[in-house]
Amino acid sequence: MITAPVSQTGYTLGTIQAVTIQPSSNHAGCCLWFTGLSGAGKSTIANVVVEQLVERRWKVELLDGDEIREHLSKGLTFSKQDRDINVRRIGWVAKVLARNGVVSITAAISPYRALRDELRGEIDNFVEIHVATPFEVCEDRDVKGLYAKARAGEIPNFTGLDDPYEAPLNPELRIETDGRTPEESAAEVLAWLDANIAVS
Repeated sequence: MITAPVSQTGYTLGTIQAVTIQPSSNHAGCCLWFTGLSGAGKSTIANVVVEQLVERRWKVELLDGDEIREHLSKGLTFSKQDRDINVRRIGWVAKVLARNGVVSITAAISPYRALRDELRGEIDNFVEIHVATPFEVCEDRDVKGLYAKARAGEIPNFTGLDDPYEAPLNPELRIETDGRTPEESAAEVLAWLDANIAVS
């Protein structure tokens, strides 16, 4: 497992683990699309969910945002146009996995509502998970100092500061992480899967 800096609340920043297993469980495919501000806890919660699904012997693939940018979106900037291209590429991979019975999990910020809604229409069993951590908590939690760099003008088009984050209006799950452990947040996701994804 790749390690990443950990804040006092237990949430790591921006590094997630890519996992594929040879399973024994037979379940429907779906896409767990985590969205939220930088530092919200998306990657940390996603990793806990993956660990739990691996224990259940589910087919699961965690799409690493850095790997996607390196191998599918190399050279793209953080302009709106390039962000949209990157998110569509992540969505295409997630769609292929989901239609082949895999639980595909991504933790991209994906700040624009219209594009997430577009992907919802294209991906079977699209599950939008809004990690609704307040901006102030995200900024305090950011051990990499990305918010400080953005405020100093070193990172342009930073989501939540000089570029908007459009929160989901009707997500399948809205997770409040402030004051909760990653395990407690992940439990909500697992409960949703138990109630809504068929397993034979």
